[in-house]
Amino acid sequence: MDRIDGIRAFVAVVDAGSFTRAGERLGISNKLVSKYVAALEGQQGITLLNRTTRALSLTPAGERYLSAARRVLAAVEELDAQAHAEEGVLTGRLRLTAPVAFGEMFATTLTRDFTAGHPGIEIDLNLTDRYVDLAAEGFDLALRIGQLADSSLIARRIGQAEAWAVASPAYLDRHPRPARPEDLREHVNIRDSNTQNPGRAIFLIEGKAVSIPLPGRITVNSAQAVRQLVLEGEGVALIPSFVVAQDVAQGRLQRLLPDFLRPQLDIQALYLPQPFMPPRLSAYLDHLRTALSPLLKAPRPDS
Repeated sequence: MDRIDGIRAFVAVVDAGSFTRAGERLGISNKLVSKYVAALEGQQGITLLNRTTRALSLTPAGERYLSAARRVLAAVEELDAQAHAEEGVLTGRLRLTAPVAFGEMFATTLTRDFTAGHPGIEIDLNLTDRYVDLAAEGFDLALRIGQLADSSLIARRIGQAEAWAVASPAYLDRHPRPARPEDLREHVNIRDSNTQNPGRAIFLIEGKAVSIPLPGRITVNSAQAVRQLVLEGEGVALIPSFVVAQDVAQGRLQRLLPDFLRPQLDIQALYLPQPFMPPRLSAYLDHLRTALSPLLKAPRPDS
C-alpha cells in the first residue's frame, strides 16, 4: 500500500465521520478505506482511531498525527498542481466553509460557476454558522461576515454589505414606526445570535457610533430564520442587506432608520498563512471578488 493512500484514507475518515462516507468521497469501498487505515496504523505502530459500533474518535496519537497528515496531503496536492501549472490547468481539492444564509444565496452558485470553468477542481463546501477552525478541521478557506476577532489567519475583503433594520407592514400597523435608533428599546426585537452582541447594535448618530440595546424575547442563530419571523410580523430585526433586499424592494418588508446607517459589514475570505498559495485557491479568491461585486449591489430605499 502506498503510504499516501493510507494518509488520504485516514484524513477522509476523520473529515467524513465514517468509513462508508469516506469511501464515497474517495470513490472506493469502505472495506478498502478500512484496510488503508489499518495498514497505516501498522506502518506507524500506533492506533489512530478508536472504533466502536456507534462512533469513531481520534486517539491522542491520532490527534497529533492528523495535523501532519493534512500538511502532507496539501504538499502532495501542491506538487500535482505545480506539475500542471505550465499547462494552465487547475487541479486539486478545495474545502470551503461559509455562513448558511450567505452560502445558500451566493456561495453555492459561485462555486458551481468556478468548477464549470475548472473541471480539474473538486469542491467540498460546508455551510455552517458556527466558528470553524481551518487548521484543525482541514479547510482551505472560510467566508465570514462582520468584524473579525484578531487572528493569525490571512483575511482578504471580497465585498461589503449593510445591516438593515426592517419590519413587516403588519407589524408597523400595530406599533409606532421607530424614528430614531433609541426607539428600538420600545419594540420587539428579533435577535441573531451569530452577531458578536445580539443584545445591542451600533448605529451612527450625529456621526458617532452609538451602541443601542435591543430587548427581545426571541434570539435565533440563523439570518434566514430571523427574516422569516420578521416577515410573519413578530418584530423588528437587523438583518444583512443581501438577505432582505428583495423583500424590501417588493414591499414585503420595510426598511427602518435609513438615515442612521450602521457600519459596513465586511465580507471576508480567510485562509491560513502559507509560503506559497496554491493556484487553485488564488483563482477561487479572484473568482469570488469578481463575481460578488455585482451580486451585492442592493437597492437603497429611503424607507
